[in-house]
Amino acid sequence: MPSHLIRAAHRSVRIDGLDVFYREAGDPEAPTIVLLHGAPSSSFMFRNLIPLLADRYHVIAPDMIGFGHSSAPASADFDYTFEALAAVEHALLDQLDVHRYAMYVQDYGAPMGWHLALRDPDRITGIVSQNGNAYEDGFMPSFWDPLWAYAKNPDDEALVAPLRRSLDLDMIRWQYTHGVPQPELIDPDAWTHDHAMVNRPGNPEIQLNLYADYPSNVALYPRVQEYFRSSQVPLLAVWGRNDEIFGPAGAEAFRSDLPKAQVRLLDGGHFLLESHVDAVGDLITGFLAGEIANE
Repeated sequence: MPSHLIRAAHRSVRIDGLDVFYREAGDPEAPTIVLLHGAPSSSFMFRNLIPLLADRYHVIAPDMIGFGHSSAPASADFDYTFEALAAVEHALLDQLDVHRYAMYVQDYGAPMGWHLALRDPDRITGIVSQNGNAYEDGFMPSFWDPLWAYAKNPDDEALVAPLRRSLDLDMIRWQYTHGVPQPELIDPDAWTHDHAMVNRPGNPEIQLNLYADYPSNVALYPRVQEYFRSSQVPLLAVWGRNDEIFGPAGAEAFRSDLPKAQVRLLDGGHFLLESHVDAVGDLITGFLAGEIANE
């Protein structure tokens, strides 16, 4: 079926009292790829990629708890850590009977993927990382220094203020448009959608909790890197080389433990699917065809 005719189903399942929303497309008998979104986005970021993959793969794109159309319980009622979010993703895949899959990870989706891989390494057939770090290389200080400072002292109101401003419309727009040669081609629905969702009542506090927990992902990196060395999992790093959040050194770093990793730097920014979805789709399908054809 031509990709422009493929439509994703929009579904939700109940896990531990929480509604977990996901988009699904493609033949369930085909090899599966799980798309794990970044922040402040949701599976909405994959709306244009899913049709490019679903003609030959089974595609699942969930919303993390606190994001998109999944439940967003108050901070007092849910442990907003990356480990807890990943546990829900793991339960979702179990419930959907998905036991072998490749994954596409971006931004927050990267720690989701690393938790899943460390929990069940034999399930992972391949990894596509799009501006999603597994190394300290590439963290851009201008973006990350305020977060590191806040994570050390989350009760300091002077440190909270810039993190709250990161949820303002202008800052979310910047995440989409910086480093993009033709920002006028970026669909403004992307950042207006994200802004509305992460500023629902109670959601800014959820985002602050995740900012405070982000160093736990960095602490996980040595285990992730050992997983890479021991498994030699096939990996494609496709990166917006102008990203001022995760710089291209983060892409090149994968080769230190995965010498056969494919690294492709494109002339874009953080949310590469908004400017280069066709090029990324071609790279993914070529990579998956070569690496998981017999899965």
